[in-house]
Amino acid sequence: MSQTAPATQDKFERELLAAVPFMRAFARSLCRDPEQAEDIAQETILKAWQCRGQFQPGTNLRAWLSTILRNRYYSGQRRLKWRAEFDAEAIERTLMAPDDPAMNVELEDVRRALAMLPAFQREALILVGAGGMSYEEVANIVGCPVGTVKSRVRRARDELEAILFHGRTKPTTAAAEPLAAIVADFDRLRAGQRAA
Repeated sequence: MSQTAPATQDKFERELLAAVPFMRAFARSLCRDPEQAEDIAQETILKAWQCRGQFQPGTNLRAWLSTILRNRYYSGQRRLKWRAEFDAEAIERTLMAPDDPAMNVELEDVRRALAMLPAFQREALILVGAGGMSYEEVANIVGCPVGTVKSRVRRARDELEAILFHGRTKPTTAAAEPLAAIVADFDRLRAGQRAA
């Protein structure tokens, strides 16, 4: 084994550890159960470590991890025969004493609006917006054309805006700030992709 192999493995390990928070967030956006999300994220990291020889250096590690995580989540969903509806996250937030109760209500409006999106739109929105991945990377992860990913992200943005500002959820202007940040990130990412 050459001397570059340990250096490559060390780099892989550092990048893998740096991706853990994103994997947890992505898992949470898929299953909306903190305990299940943590389990899926840990299983993903373990599987990635076991299969590290299959990762091609120079490619996007987050995209590779997202593919593993997504496959693990949907495989688990297919095996699920019965599941009680229990939102532990909502109960946990209810039991906490927030510093600014109004902000928690407003952020809950954004969370609820995200949860109202179809899973395929929410997934594309999270990967492109929060994950910072390109449309091409997301298309490879979800197995659809790039144009479909662009359409899903655009429709998710439009739907979020309709839900938050014209629909059942009526946030105050402070709650609109997270949505504005998401929209600004999309615009920034899209502008960067056009320049590249």
